[in-house]
Amino acid sequence: MADVPVIDIAGLRKRYGSVDAVCGLDLQVPRGSIYGFLGRNGAGKTTTIKVLLGMARPSGGAARVIGLAADAPDASVEIRRRTGFVSEDKELFDFMTVEEIVRFTAPFFPRWRRDLEERYRRTFELRGAIRVKALSRGMRTKLALLLALCRGAELLVLDEPTAGLDPAATEELLQALVGHVARDETTIFFSSHQIAEVEQIADRIAIVDRGRAVLAGALDDLRESFRRVQLVFDRDAPQAAFRAAGVARVRRQGRVLTVIASGGAEPILDEARALGPVSVDVAPVTLKEIFLETVATEE
Repeated sequence: MADVPVIDIAGLRKRYGSVDAVCGLDLQVPRGSIYGFLGRNGAGKTTTIKVLLGMARPSGGAARVIGLAADAPDASVEIRRRTGFVSEDKELFDFMTVEEIVRFTAPFFPRWRRDLEERYRRTFELRGAIRVKALSRGMRTKLALLLALCRGAELLVLDEPTAGLDPAATEELLQALVGHVARDETTIFFSSHQIAEVEQIADRIAIVDRGRAVLAGALDDLRESFRRVQLVFDRDAPQAAFRAAGVARVRRQGRVLTVIASGGAEPILDEARALGPVSVDVAPVTLKEIFLETVATEE
């Protein structure tokens, strides 16, 4: 079972009226990975999560979670038993205390981990007597994460887990997630607009746009394949139409011509040197640059 993806999506479609929220999405999430799910607002991230957890039925295609069909009613219940989910809204029962909501939640999950409950209550400094409605946004997030982490889940699905958190709370949460995966062999699938945070902890990513994956793979491999080639001329940079494959974007600014390459820089360098630049520099790019160039190319 180790080679069977925890999430396996093939040709997934979800249509609301005349709007295609998800349009032929293909995605595989390996076991034990921390998988970042990136995209602009309206790209289909939250809809995909809803389909995976049985909160929305697909219009076409297939989605399997932990080997179970996400659109089958009985299987969907089992998926939710074995999955921890933290929504962007961090929905909790405000009238309860921290202790009450923990004790209310635990019996629903036979694999509830009291050892993890004690650990994260200490780590997150969650006092049992305080009412949920009195918690700050950051503390609500920590409580929601505790409730997800302690249920003995094979998969954690997180929708914008760090939204609204200050840098210290964000770092604490990210380190807790990395430590949890290392200790308990859990898989994490999380959507986020915070690209730097995804780059910090994810080992694999997918970038979605208009309801389909436009780029997916191991983060290290993607960073290795993308390069920035910067040419400096002793005059205004020339207009250049590169024929080599893998040119994601070409920009001219004064004496500088910048090429973003998505398939390695070597095929482009021969053409670049033929333009007669006074200097050529090749440098890696960040995940943010990969994201922006990929989405811009799709436009």
